[in-house]
Amino acid sequence: MNSPLPASTRQRLDELLVARGLFPSRSRARDAIERGTVTVDGIIARKPGQTVRADCLIEVDDPAQGYVSRAALKLIAGLDHFGLDPAGSEALDVGASTGGFTQVLLERGAAHVTAIDVGHGQIHPEIAGDPRVTVIEGLN
Repeated sequence: MNSPLPASTRQRLDELLVARGLFPSRSRARDAIERGTVTVDGIIARKPGQTVRADCLIEVDDPAQGYVSRAALKLIAGLDHFGLDPAGSEALDVGASTGGFTQVLLERGAAHVTAIDVGHGQIHPEIAGDPRVTVIEGLN
């Protein structure tokens, strides 16, 4: 468990977001800051590298926060717009990358998703480990 930093300590905002467990990486924290979804003491943060007090109040209002990638938001919008319900279906995620589309399909009840990507080791372990997912890597 991390011990709290003294109030007088200042830290980069992106690093503090990761240290507090709000984001899994500095790049995800940086992305959220740049999209204006992070506030520090009630003020929208705009610069990932800005230094803030270690005891500042940080709030995150980021719809992508619970997903392995922002691609999830695109699929959610598409499914909702076209009234599609993947519940019970077999699905194919071509170009799966970290598995954002796969994650949404599973959340919406897909029976099985085959996730295909040209790369190796990109799909998030939580997604790859789901028994409803078959991962095929290195396929172009």
